Amino acid sequence: MTSALSWLTGGLLAYLLGSIPFGFLIAKSQGKDIRTLGSGNIGATNVFRTISKPLGILTFALDFFKGFCGVQLIPLLAADLTGTSCANMGLSVFCGAMTVIGHNWTCFLGFKGGKGIATSAGLLLGLSPAGVGIAFAVWLVVFLGTRYVSVASIAAAVALGIAVWPLHLKAQGAWFPAVLTLLALLAIWKHRSNIARLRAGTESRFSFGKKKAAGAPGARNEKIL
Repeated sequence: MTSALSWLTGGLLAYLLGSIPFGFLIAKSQGKDIRTLGSGNIGATNVFRTISKPLGILTFALDFFKGFCGVQLIPLLAADLTGTSCANMGLSVFCGAMTVIGHNWTCFLGFKGGKGIATSAGLLLGLSPAGVGIAFAVWLVVFLGTRYVSVASIAAAVALGIAVWPLHLKAQGAWFPAVLTLLALLAIWKHRSNIARLRAGTESRFSFGKKKAAGAPGARNEKIL
């Protein structure tokens, strides 16, 4: 019973932590509703693109920190609050997953949230640093090659879902890489609107320079991240 209580407490706390819509709150501090700008997503990329680069970076850091705390701090807090010693790997994975679910379907915004990439990255750093390293390397290569944040994020999720099996199968058993793979698949599924825009040729690219004026030589009809 005490073990179940710690899982219930941890899951609830993790969900509420993940539900904090930092991108929405940061945009609101600038007098804007991020849901009406750009892609309408509350995540770091849209804040970066439509509000400002520094605030986009801040959003990413805060969302990342949510995921990391979900696996590192929430299980310990839940065990302390319930008077148990049930802070273990299973509880950490569960709390981390609930943090991502909270971010993706926040109760504070009608159960509509972000795509969970930054939060998942924080979660994974706490659980599989080597997997994060591989995923980030893939993200960087694909991003520099395509300048599509969405394509790089999808590629990183695929790489992670594959890499965690040889990294953790022997030490933790099949359940651990299976859960991380499911989280990677969730991240890909949350990018389905991006995939549709990619197929239609309307997805926005990242630009390292200033946007050129309309009609200027070499100008492109693209949004600038």
